[in-house]
Amino acid sequence: MTANILLVEDEVKLARFVELELSYEGYTISVAHDGFSGLTMARESPPDLVILDWMMPGMTGIEVCRRLRATGSKTPIILLTAKDEVSDRVTGLDAGADDYVVKPFSIEELLARVRAHLRRTQESDPDVLHFEDLSLNRRTREIVRAGRSIELTAKEFDLLDYLLSHPRQVITRDQILEKVWGYDFMGDSNIIEVYVRYLRLKLEENGEKRVIQTVRGVGYVLRD
Repeated sequence: MTANILLVEDEVKLARFVELELSYEGYTISVAHDGFSGLTMARESPPDLVILDWMMPGMTGIEVCRRLRATGSKTPIILLTAKDEVSDRVTGLDAGADDYVVKPFSIEELLARVRAHLRRTQESDPDVLHFEDLSLNRRTREIVRAGRSIELTAKEFDLLDYLLSHPRQVITRDQILEKVWGYDFMGDSNIIEVYVRYLRLKLEENGEKRVIQTVRGVGYVLRD
């Protein structure tokens, strides 16, 4: 699973430690060391998840959380804090946080919380398609494989989108021509083979295993 995570933490050493651990897991990390910067980054480039420290100088994590929710953001937010009273938990959740991790914490616990919230978000988002270590975001038109961003042309994107929408289903060449190129396509039917080859080159650039398989005499299938 790949995602963009925004970490807002004013303790520089702790922020660096968490950033390294998250990066090791394959996530793309942005870091802010104060609430105002974190709020600005979350608004300008909405992440898939926010890890937010409660106690920060200037704008607190609670205020950042409230302001994000006031703009309609549904991004999962995990609060980090040394406050562990029930009333503190209630305050954080009422401000719009989705979860709460008390300092000092186990990095394994934080990673498990991150995975759980991202899984719920991605499973319920019809605009984000996944297969193995490959993901496609229809809104942002981002393609990521094993943490690596992949640039596709418009038609390459449409072809991959169609294949990801029908994982493990054998799709005929005629179906691909109709859905990706349209009913009125009058060009060379070998165009499919050409674009499949382009996709494979880009998806397998770092030696990744092949996921677009050829079914001889029929078409193609997305499978391991």
